[in-house]
Amino acid sequence: MPAVLEQQIVAFLTELFQSIGWGGVLSIMALESANIPIPSEVTMPLAGWLLVQADGGSGLAAIWLGGFWGGLGCTLGSVASYALGAYGGRGFLDKYGRYLMISHHDLEIADRWFARWGDWTAFLSRLLPIVRTFISFPAGVAKARFVPFVAYTFLGSFIWCGALAYGGHAFGARWEELRAV
Repeated sequence: MPAVLEQQIVAFLTELFQSIGWGGVLSIMALESANIPIPSEVTMPLAGWLLVQADGGSGLAAIWLGGFWGGLGCTLGSVASYALGAYGGRGFLDKYGRYLMISHHDLEIADRWFARWGDWTAFLSRLLPIVRTFISFPAGVAKARFVPFVAYTFLGSFIWCGALAYGGHAFGARWEELRAV
């Protein structure tokens, strides 16, 4: 990510978190999981640093609070993306997918993937950068079972967000040094 863009994101998130706290984390993570590529790798460490460490909270608090609020936001955004895929995604992709470089063959592969791995797809994909942002739409298109999808989405997102928030708590103000490595 270009440094100028990263600085703008950090400045925006800092202002948001200082204004509305964990509600800002919930909102940003919901947008990120609704297919808007906002980097959780910036959002959650910043939350761990600004909302936990700055208030004197522990690393364990960063994991629990970051995991809960980030995971909840991810789950809300994922439900919206899942619904978009489930109620119109297949028809849209059948008709216009070729313009997005998504073929019928690609859709068949996704269907087979969800049929084979099922509910675990939602959990495992939440632990992978980039994939985690976009997996909900194909899950909806493939008609993955909704309740397990939501549960595994929250669990995987809790782990991801909690780990990143802990990293922000642990490294705090030294984030620019880490980025340079």
